Amino acid sequence: MSTNINWPHSQVAEDLARLRQAAPLTQCVTNIVVAGFTANVLLAVGASPAMVDALDEIPEFVPIAQGLLVNIGTLANDTPRAAVRAAAVARASGTPWVLDPVAAGATKFRSALVTEILEHRPTVIKGNASEILALAGAQGGGKGPDSTADSADAVPAAITVARQTDAVVAITGVVDYATDGAEVVAVPGGHDLMPRVTGTGCSLGGVIAAFLGAGADPLRATVAGLAVFAAAGERASQGAAGPGSFAAAFLDELYRIGTEW
Repeated sequence: MSTNINWPHSQVAEDLARLRQAAPLTQCVTNIVVAGFTANVLLAVGASPAMVDALDEIPEFVPIAQGLLVNIGTLANDTPRAAVRAAAVARASGTPWVLDPVAAGATKFRSALVTEILEHRPTVIKGNASEILALAGAQGGGKGPDSTADSADAVPAAITVARQTDAVVAITGVVDYATDGAEVVAVPGGHDLMPRVTGTGCSLGGVIAAFLGAGADPLRATVAGLAVFAAAGERASQGAAGPGSFAAAFLDELYRIGTEW
């Protein structure tokens, strides 16, 4: 196992330029709390968001999307069935997709849903330390969608999950990590205001899906998403007075990033 802590990397800038040229159609089956913010984040980085989650539309839409996010943050009405259906269609059609197993392990219902979705082989799994620990069968100690574990503590669990699922696994935290089961990439950066803005973590899954849709391989796409978010978060914090101004500055920095690293 090798660990790379060199960041930012020239490949990230290359992948971001490719994403902006391709403007990949990125479908999001995501939770109601973060849909608008996720769409704005995708627009800011240069992707084309599609917040399509209707059960009857999913089989037709997923095959034409370049990337897909399945986020289980809020589970009401047809949302669980939509998440499973989108994952199944993505697997059948070859659409690369990201699973965000929000609050995995918090309830039996949510855990069973995650298990069912995982059968459809996500390309990337993105979660906080508690969620990744839960996927590996350990006690994650999560508090709803928030983690009470350190990201570094979940790296062995992430490696296990990556090997079991053949997915790249990303752990978010003070330092973010991405692994394909063999290599581990550490991405420092960001700011502690980021978790104070609803949708920051969830929208990251959409951006990773967009990088996948632009043609980056799964590990590289994941690292690119983590790196872009970390850099934008650091820069947005410099003039922010609190979460509200940070959210606006974060979108601006996502839009501006790439002109200099």
